[in-house]
Amino acid sequence: MISPDTIERIKALMDEASVYEDDLEESFILGGGPGGQKTNKTSNVVRLVHEPSGLMVRCGETRSRETNRWIARRTLAEMILEREKGRKSAARQAAEKIRRQKRRRSRRQKQKILDEKHARSETKALRRRVEEE
Repeated sequence: MISPDTIERIKALMDEASVYEDDLEESFILGGGPGGQKTNKTSNVVRLVHEPSGLMVRCGETRSRETNRWIARRTLAEMILEREKGRKSAARQAAEKIRRQKRRRSRRQKQKILDEKHARSETKALRRRVEEE
């Protein structure tokens, strides 16, 4: 279940994105994937269509229909804000961060890292004990 605080935050996000319940066409689809009989035999996947923008969102993240309804509304509001105001959602920011981390480094950047490692190893080598002869 979603807490009342979370529902209020989603409603505020919907107001900010100018998404109204009258503009939404909601339908429920038969679920699938992990979750067993509860998911595969019940219509717990929510499909929202926002008439003014033509955007469609499908949500079947959880086994609960009610939770999926609110998650779909939040996702739709984030998509509209992202489209209109250029504001990126948290999920998209996280995906971009991972993409940047996985990106190949340039030769110059690799060489710089190796030079720093070499300088560090020389500094550490100076800390070794002096062997007595």
